[in-house]
Amino acid sequence: MDMRMNRRRFLGGLAAAAAVTSTPSLLAAATRRPNIVVILADDLGYGDVSSYGAKDVATPHIDSLAKQGLRFTNAHTDAATCTPSRYAMMTGSYAWRKDGIAVLPGDAKLLIDPQQATIASVLKSAGYTTGLVGKWHIGLGDGTIDWNGEIKPGPCELGFDDAFFFAATADRVPTVYIHNHRVVNLDPADPIHVSYKTKIGNEPTGKEDPELLKMKLSEGHDGTIVDGISRIGWMEGGKSARWVDEKMAATFTGKAVEFIDRNHDKPFLLYFTPSDIHVPRAPASEFAGKNTCGVRCDVISQLDWSVGQVLAALKRNHLDENTLVVFTSDNGPVVNDGYDDGSDRKLGQHKPAGPWRGGKYSIQEGGTRVPFLLRWQGTVKPGVSDALISQVDLLASFAALTKQAVPAGSAQDSQNMLQPLLGRSAAGRESLVEEATVLAVVEGQWKLVDRSERPGIHTKPETGGLNEKSTRQFWGQPAYPTAPLELYDLKADPYELHNLASEHPEIVQRLREKLQKTRAATR
Repeated sequence: MDMRMNRRRFLGGLAAAAAVTSTPSLLAAATRRPNIVVILADDLGYGDVSSYGAKDVATPHIDSLAKQGLRFTNAHTDAATCTPSRYAMMTGSYAWRKDGIAVLPGDAKLLIDPQQATIASVLKSAGYTTGLVGKWHIGLGDGTIDWNGEIKPGPCELGFDDAFFFAATADRVPTVYIHNHRVVNLDPADPIHVSYKTKIGNEPTGKEDPELLKMKLSEGHDGTIVDGISRIGWMEGGKSARWVDEKMAATFTGKAVEFIDRNHDKPFLLYFTPSDIHVPRAPASEFAGKNTCGVRCDVISQLDWSVGQVLAALKRNHLDENTLVVFTSDNGPVVNDGYDDGSDRKLGQHKPAGPWRGGKYSIQEGGTRVPFLLRWQGTVKPGVSDALISQVDLLASFAALTKQAVPAGSAQDSQNMLQPLLGRSAAGRESLVEEATVLAVVEGQWKLVDRSERPGIHTKPETGGLNEKSTRQFWGQPAYPTAPLELYDLKADPYELHNLASEHPEIVQRLREKLQKTRAATR
């Protein structure tokens, strides 16, 4: 209480001094280094949030960010799948620049070189205390992971002071939490072993023992059964460390709130990455069965609760006006993604991607155009922005906000978008590149999909989940596109139904040259 009182007196003194001297810089000093909270949802679509048009599920806490801050309508992830999009946001570099970035298995090697700049390392150099809570999925270790010893390099080697996370996704082994470098609650007498190549151990699997499942399969995900749900890959051991799916949201949210409470008196970065609404969808009892659009909407409600808890922690610690909050998603939506949880049958009139075509795995706008909300009370005026924004820009923008230089040779695709992010400019990026199995470039109202430009990644991992053909058919897209070049006017044709490439060859040529130039560029 004394600390908060002293802080209020300090800020009040600055305000009084500014009033006397009419020097705006004194007021600016009070908010020169705001706390930064980035909340990155998983597989949440543009149309899954009430403030972006959802009718059948309510998201009041997420919507409060829209009411009190800026709602961006033209914000994008780098890729239509999670590992590349998370890599790009964290490093400020398009993932397709690095060979072999795919949706990783749970035992994959760390993708980011510890010498490479990240959002966390840049803010740490500015004096921030940095924390990760939630899903990681950018790899761990240097090739072989000893789950029973120190697990490094990882988030802590990339700039995070404290990290409570799991390695990949909730549908992959190992199904354990990690704190900094060690598995949480691991019994040394019951060591963990993991394989993504062949079955290990004698534990039941979804393929061999489907009668033990509490969640049926639709495709893949037939490895080791943990907590009644079979996963991608096989594991044995670590029984005391295994999570309970229905408690995961509360566990991660509680750790995020603890981080805020523990660091409220100093500048901090909280990178909060809930597992929701990724499969397997296993909401806590207070959210299960509450929405007419099925369990997928139930976990949207659970995600909204998590956001509300974080916002309440900021308010309780009197940090609302000194915290910049970003809420977004790692890629577009998916409905049936390997578990037969009824989401596709109960979707009803709900449109996960909103007005856009496609979703997760697809090059259409629904794959990368996502909710993006920014709140900084007292600094950012509430409203709506149509500025073209990419998540890859967060690194350079946060560096500018905290007066840090972007390290040479890093973040080559990140642009300083601080002015549009703070609502001080309507002009965002001139263009950006989108990634799925192919690349596309967006500039203004125009979008060119160039199917000859392949980033060299896979839309799905080596086992489990829907393949590209079935996913494309679900979203109402042809399974095998025939046009090598597709040009769309997103303003007139947001659903990308009318290929205008033959009608505007000059635009095709210009955008194709821009895409090729971007691919070749380094700085």
